[in-house]
Amino acid sequence: MDLQLKRSLLLLLVLLGFVGYGLGLVSADNNGSGEQPLSKIAIHKATRALNDSSSITAYPSLLGLKGEDTQWVKVDVVNPEPSTNDWVGVFSPANFNSSTCPPVNDPKEQTPYICTAPIKYMFANNYNSQYTKTGKASLKFQLINQRADFSFALFSGGLSNPKLVAVSNSISFVNPKAPLYPRLAQGKSWDVMTVTWTSGYNINEAVPFVEWGLNRQFPTRSPAGTLTFTRNSMCGSPARTVGWRDPGFIHTSFLKDLWPNSVYTYRMGHILSSGSIIRSKLYSFKSSPYPGQDSLQRVIIFGDMGKGERDGSNEYSNYQPGSLNTTDQLIKDLENIDIVFHIGDITYANGYISQWDQFTSQVEPIASKVAYMIASGNHERTWPNSGSFYNHMDSGGECGVLAETMFYVPAENRAKFWYSTDYGMFHFCVADTEHDWREGSEQYRFIENCLASVDRQKQPWLIFAAHRVLGYSSDYYYGLEGSFEEPMGRESMQKLWQKYKVDIAFYGHVHNYERSCPIYQNQCVNSERSHYSGPPNGTIHVVVGGAGSHLSKFSQVTPKWSLYKDYDHGFGKLTAFNHSSLLFEYKKSRDGDVYDSFTISRDYRDVLACVQDSCEPTTLAY
Repeated sequence: MDLQLKRSLLLLLVLLGFVGYGLGLVSADNNGSGEQPLSKIAIHKATRALNDSSSITAYPSLLGLKGEDTQWVKVDVVNPEPSTNDWVGVFSPANFNSSTCPPVNDPKEQTPYICTAPIKYMFANNYNSQYTKTGKASLKFQLINQRADFSFALFSGGLSNPKLVAVSNSISFVNPKAPLYPRLAQGKSWDVMTVTWTSGYNINEAVPFVEWGLNRQFPTRSPAGTLTFTRNSMCGSPARTVGWRDPGFIHTSFLKDLWPNSVYTYRMGHILSSGSIIRSKLYSFKSSPYPGQDSLQRVIIFGDMGKGERDGSNEYSNYQPGSLNTTDQLIKDLENIDIVFHIGDITYANGYISQWDQFTSQVEPIASKVAYMIASGNHERTWPNSGSFYNHMDSGGECGVLAETMFYVPAENRAKFWYSTDYGMFHFCVADTEHDWREGSEQYRFIENCLASVDRQKQPWLIFAAHRVLGYSSDYYYGLEGSFEEPMGRESMQKLWQKYKVDIAFYGHVHNYERSCPIYQNQCVNSERSHYSGPPNGTIHVVVGGAGSHLSKFSQVTPKWSLYKDYDHGFGKLTAFNHSSLLFEYKKSRDGDVYDSFTISRDYRDVLACVQDSCEPTTLAY
């Protein structure tokens, strides 16, 4: 091939990259392998092929006898005609035949035999290498309490052409409706902590509440509100079809007038119509410091973690390979964490509703102990003709309903997922990049007000966070686009970051780690690499989107502003020692060790100092 032809082909590939990006055919978070595992199953094509010689048995039949909400289950499979494509699906509720299917509107269309996806699945030869020879296998599944019974089904024909061969006995938790999986979040005031949890109790069955107090005493009982949603609340498939599962009831209670820096014990409960009370196990949290309080304050921040399966199920597409490592590192270091920010792409359920329960179970050790603040990502919100800024189908038809209901955030309107929150010396402005952020928009006005409202003498550390990269990233597809940012990203935002002297801007969406120099208008404004002092004349931009999902490759071009990048799973940690000293660390999920860090040292007078495009007007008059 001659040189001119090579150049022509290269130019064509680049142009195709531009076109694909502009049309939404490719995007930063698609850069890598990965597919929602349950979407691989063509469950609507399933046919009945029951074989009396085949069997599948699950035990124990009753789970949670000691109060557990998670338990391992053994499943024995016997199949006289085994194949490498045989797989076992876990269904909940246990009855999954056509009687549970919604009515078909078109009389010419036949109702499918099964119209609900399993909550997880595993191939029969997983951990059973002799299965195709013996026709026998023993599998282990880890189940969580999800408000209904379970059954296991053996299918032949692989995932694309499933044939139902055998169905197991049903098994269940002792109390499937129990209050579970508490998620703490900051309220709209520093002295309010919210507790959100899931149960099977509607308000006509039981009254929800939280008992709480200092020193393991429970002098206060606070009421809780109850929310849920229906299939009709979903915007499209699979959330509205094969991915639908009853979400139960989501309760939120507001624990108010908290003393700062104090350890509270709490438990959720429900008063049944009979007068008896169902209570959860005990949990505890430490309340927030007073805004501006000078003390050690530690913040974890990351995006795109998703969920994993400890039993090895659902992982054949390697969709979120780092999720459990990140979760386990946070649990291991929980005594050194005060608050967590998960900035978008929470579960990657993508319309398979059951996965939200599994995610809240996975993060329960963290979210029940410290505030777990989330932001909206494309995999929570984006859906065509639903009011989102992008017309892609990344949410799988959820269109924000799950994120807005399953977690509390202190937004004025949770359908518009932008908010501010304080933690001691930190002031956070959290944007929603699935809605318009450009100058003149409602969100732009919020962001400017959020940045302008902070008293930097009391809260010197000003942090901006968003899911998509509105700042700087040398992601491969951003490189094709040419400006190394989400299209239209920083054009409106950078003058606000500069005007209000934002210290650090954090992003997810791109599944890797990268840190910029302090930067303004595409130019580094400080030659240091790891220690910054004096006036904040630019913002440091940090991508922390590598918490769990498949990794995103970098552009072959490394911009001058990119100081450190890592193609691995990890998360960020901020530590404020006082009003003058801040440490940032990037830790890898595989070992929890620090692989990149920088410090900021400055006094209040430095924040007040005049820097480019951020000078207060002055006069010569006396």
